[in-house]
Amino acid sequence: MPTKAITKPNVISITLFLLLCFVSVSVLAADPSKWQRLEDDGLHDPSNDALDELQQPGDALSGLPYDYAGNRVNWIKALQDGLIAPRTNLFPDTSIRVIDLDIIMNNTGEMHLVRFPHRQHTEWLDCNNCHNKIFIDKVDATPVNMFSILQGEYCGRCHGAVSFPLTECNRCHSVPRNSFKGQFGAQYKEGESREDFKVEAPLE
Repeated sequence: MPTKAITKPNVISITLFLLLCFVSVSVLAADPSKWQRLEDDGLHDPSNDALDELQQPGDALSGLPYDYAGNRVNWIKALQDGLIAPRTNLFPDTSIRVIDLDIIMNNTGEMHLVRFPHRQHTEWLDCNNCHNKIFIDKVDATPVNMFSILQGEYCGRCHGAVSFPLTECNRCHSVPRNSFKGQFGAQYKEGESREDFKVEAPLE
């Protein structure tokens, strides 16, 4: 069967459609009605008079960068843009350590490689939240697999609960296999080594 050529009018139509989608997403970011109201979420009792004391999600979140997944907020961008300032520690003597180190995971079957960015995680979490009870701090030492993740282990401890859902495959599987030319594992910058990122023992 012959293939139908894409004509100039069709290209224009597709371009207009994509532009409309982009504009629609931008509008959603400022529209509180896109967040379900508390009395309709199936969790809060709509007959409880105290419900009026709570802030509606749309009122609280609509001014933050929009995301189509999860609770519809791009929390990483909100942090980077200075729109939120989460508390970094409970005790004054707690040392805050933001680590800028990517890990490339290659045991992904036919899927793209996984890029794990430490920076975006350590801006929110201490190293000891994950190492070494959930993840051993050595490449390939932890048998991470999607079955376990979907059961709430490893990455599933947070993703699908307090971070973006596991349906967003391409957010983690973000590196095309045929385009990656380096070594798998930790992506050290010039002058860096494993010793620079050694996890300190947690305080008892």
